[in-house]
Amino acid sequence: MNKISTALLSSHHAYIATGFLGLPTWYEFLPTNADGGPSFQSLTDIYLIIAAVIDILLRIGAIIAIVMVIYGGIEFITSSGNPDKASSARSTITNAIIGLAIAVSAATVVTYIAGRFTT
Repeated sequence: MNKISTALLSSHHAYIATGFLGLPTWYEFLPTNADGGPSFQSLTDIYLIIAAVIDILLRIGAIIAIVMVIYGGIEFITSSGNPDKASSARSTITNAIIGLAIAVSAATVVTYIAGRFTT
């Protein structure tokens, strides 16, 4: 392989390793071996994989909450002065913001705890 195709291939692997939409990989908290892959060293590695999967799910929940805030905003704009629709839209936005705060807080806690296992 020439240098250009090798660089393109390695950048493609780097994109896959960082995950879709900035989501972490399932082996985010595991130590890496010489070629950059995950290295399983002890039984606690299972807990690190579970923590990474929970982190991924919480980040997906945060993305869904952001979509719901946008949906509630569109509902509010299109309510055309109807108080019931406006109230429903406000409720959607409020619940989505609460869900977003919970998801971000929980993801932070999971990342912190998993970081304590890796050191």
